[in-house]
Amino acid sequence: MVRLLGRSGARPTRRSSGPRPRRAPDRAPGAPERRGRASDGSAGTAGGDAGGGRRGPAADLRSAVGGRSVAGQVFVLQVVIVLLLVVAAVGALVLQVRHDSTTEARNRSVAVAETFANAPGTVEALRSADPTAVLQPRAEAAREATKVDFIVVMNTDGVRYTHPKPDRIGKTFVGTLAPALAGRTVTEEIDGTIGPLVQAVVPVEDADGSVVGLVSAGITTENVGGAANQQLPLVLIAAAAGLVLATAGTALVSRRLLRQTHGLGPHEMTRMYEHHDAVLHSVREGVLIVGGEGTLLLANDEAHRLLDLPDDAEGLHVQDLALPPDTAGLLASGRVATDEVHLVKDRLLAINQRTTDSQGGPPGTVATLRDSTELRALSGRAEAARERLNMLYDAGAAVGTSLDVTRTAEELAELAVPRFADFATVDLFDAVLSGGQPEAARTLRRTAISGIRKDAPLYPVGEQIRLVDSAPQSRSLSTGQAVVEPRLGEAAGWQAQDLERSAQVVEYGIHSLITVPLRAGSLVLGMANFWRSEKPEPFDTEEAALAEELVARAAVSIDNARRYTREHNMAVTLQRSLLPRRLPEQNALEIAYRYLPAQAGVGGDWFDVLPLSGARVALVVGDVVGHGLHAAATMGRLRTAVHNFSALDLPPDELLALLDELVSRIDQDEAEEGANAPITGATCLYAVYDPVSRRCTVARAGHPPPALIHPDGSVEFWDVPAGPPLGLGGLPFETVDLELAEGSRLVLYTDGLVEDREHDIDVGLDLLRDALERAGRSPEDTCRVVLDSRLPAKPSDDIALLVARTRALSADRIAEWQVPSDPVAVSEVRASVSRRLAQWGLDELTFTTELILSELVTNAIRHGGGPIHVRVLYDRTLICEVFDSSSTSPHLRYAAMTDEGGRGLFLVAQIAERWGTRYTPAGKVIWAEQTLPRHS
Repeated sequence: MVRLLGRSGARPTRRSSGPRPRRAPDRAPGAPERRGRASDGSAGTAGGDAGGGRRGPAADLRSAVGGRSVAGQVFVLQVVIVLLLVVAAVGALVLQVRHDSTTEARNRSVAVAETFANAPGTVEALRSADPTAVLQPRAEAAREATKVDFIVVMNTDGVRYTHPKPDRIGKTFVGTLAPALAGRTVTEEIDGTIGPLVQAVVPVEDADGSVVGLVSAGITTENVGGAANQQLPLVLIAAAAGLVLATAGTALVSRRLLRQTHGLGPHEMTRMYEHHDAVLHSVREGVLIVGGEGTLLLANDEAHRLLDLPDDAEGLHVQDLALPPDTAGLLASGRVATDEVHLVKDRLLAINQRTTDSQGGPPGTVATLRDSTELRALSGRAEAARERLNMLYDAGAAVGTSLDVTRTAEELAELAVPRFADFATVDLFDAVLSGGQPEAARTLRRTAISGIRKDAPLYPVGEQIRLVDSAPQSRSLSTGQAVVEPRLGEAAGWQAQDLERSAQVVEYGIHSLITVPLRAGSLVLGMANFWRSEKPEPFDTEEAALAEELVARAAVSIDNARRYTREHNMAVTLQRSLLPRRLPEQNALEIAYRYLPAQAGVGGDWFDVLPLSGARVALVVGDVVGHGLHAAATMGRLRTAVHNFSALDLPPDELLALLDELVSRIDQDEAEEGANAPITGATCLYAVYDPVSRRCTVARAGHPPPALIHPDGSVEFWDVPAGPPLGLGGLPFETVDLELAEGSRLVLYTDGLVEDREHDIDVGLDLLRDALERAGRSPEDTCRVVLDSRLPAKPSDDIALLVARTRALSADRIAEWQVPSDPVAVSEVRASVSRRLAQWGLDELTFTTELILSELVTNAIRHGGGPIHVRVLYDRTLICEVFDSSSTSPHLRYAAMTDEGGRGLFLVAQIAERWGTRYTPAGKVIWAEQTLPRHS
């Protein structure tokens, strides 16, 4: 580069600002410039020399036509352009010649055909008995005279009378005849019987204008292109001559360009400029270029700074730059120097100097200057800064890997040892460990400790520490800033915390302390303490700043863990309070269940078992998508709603419709208040089993279908229509009614059991079927086998599993009577139920049961409609049911002293354990339950 600058005669100027190109990656600043390389592989200097000799014309020509240099690329580009122009010109000329030849062939064919068609005797020959005998000689004579390939005369049907090849006479002509039959001339290019050709077809008209025949004349494509083919060699010779002349001229221009660019390619020229700019402005070394007479030709920014040169220093003699004599003498001498140290003002500069004319360049020298004192100091600071950044970077990756408060504190202590301190301890408030809000107090608990040895006499993990006011930890908590205790042996305030333990710590060799409060916003979560024993120097203020930054990052992670712990504890508490703590007592189903929360936290899966009237039992499984408090709270609201709706003894589809409407109202209210997000993805399955009829009625709202295990062990998924998820509104739900054999197992579950990221629900259902086929006969065995085979290692969603084996109420515990609509029949009902209670050994309930049935049957006779049916069930309770066809429900009220009636239902409510009304498609049922005697 120096040589190029010297030969061009231009003086580089100093740039002080503005964007600077990046240094080329394959050359260091100040290195000798890279030589250009000719296409034959020989290296050339920037001035065109190679090994001290001048390059000849042949070498220049080879370099000029090579593609690597700028000249070579210009040459190739010009040759390609000339070649494309020549090819285009030749192609256009050939096409034009062939077009003209084809046009001439068309014109000649038309002329020959019209002449022959209008010739005297042609019409008469066509009307003669043998037109071929007359016309064939004429046509052949005319063909040879006009130099066409054929003249064909044909009738109006296209049958040939003449042809150059006699065997084609009598056959159909190949070509378009319709326009000629209409009196017009036709010209076309076709593939005829003698090959590709240009032909014309003209009509032969009688005196009255009618067409009596047709004449066609044509020339083959081979003869059409003959003229063009004859001219093509001449055209190609002319094009080749033009190409040679253009190439020669381009080579001369490229040779001249090659000499001007010294054989460099575009990339090398760009890189040369980038190197020049990098040397001037990018390196952290001073660069000076001095001419042979001692004139300063170039000084970069760093040289100006190190030598304190004036802005107009370029062009002055080095002796005029106010430099120390020894330094100015070295620069003016032109001698070689390696790492010579010179004192320039307050700087010790290491100077390296080399000549520029060692390889034929211009006379002069290049000197580089380096501030050795500043580099040493800068290197030490850079190393310390790098270590600090590495530790802070590692803190971001290593601290806070889990949402556990204790583990996060341990990660902070482990990171600091031994990179920053010999021992590190973390003390937190007890409230923080349990997820609570930290309070202003002086009592902390040792949460984590890490050290280079295990026998340090510091407080152990779990120890409660009550701080005294003079302790550095107390001062740090008060001020919110890090406190450095450089010499613990002299720190009376720290020793007052625990005189005995403090003496042990100092005796152990721990001599310096930094204590930093763990602050997360305005909250102080605890303290982090860093202790030093091995390094004799105490902690300083810079290390205290690093400790503050390190602890600040860790405090955010500890606070996140604290918040998560708080929310998780609240959600777990809420969920446990909302899920059933124990299953209700009932005889219709033998039930086992499992509930497993997701690893990420509690969610919205839930289940329930609800006893209904008439010994029936409702099974419910639901799922609210999401995790956390909102999902758990929403689950509780839906479970409470199902409890309330089930008390109305509604069919499953009507209950889901009410639940869907409730979710829609909840979403609407929360959307108006701008509070929580809508309840999207809430699903539910509701099933009612009747042990008397052994029928089970099921409806579902977007929930996976239930599985049914028959008594023989076969498994099927119940085809229950899948209604929409809750909250969409406007769509009905459908029910499916199925009679179950006693001992069948009904399996209800949530989607966490059959869906995960590895496969879809269809695969999950197949796997669940396989597990159910291997399960034992009891519900507990079924739950265990299913979870052992289907439970993922880290479940991402809650899993609720409910298995119910059906039982049937035996016929000897059911009593039924049809009652006529006559008040006299009430006494017969009382007598019948008394006898049945005696059979069941329930004589103690005879009086109350007669009273209940008397009132209920009397009400049905008076206010209901027939038929009236009475049923008594002996289950865990004694159930009395009265069926009638009326849909009017009785209401409990207080009768006035003057009322004649209205007290019967009040008596029933006082005597029975509970009573109610449920509706059926045929009417209603009024029922009442009584608790059985203990001995029964």
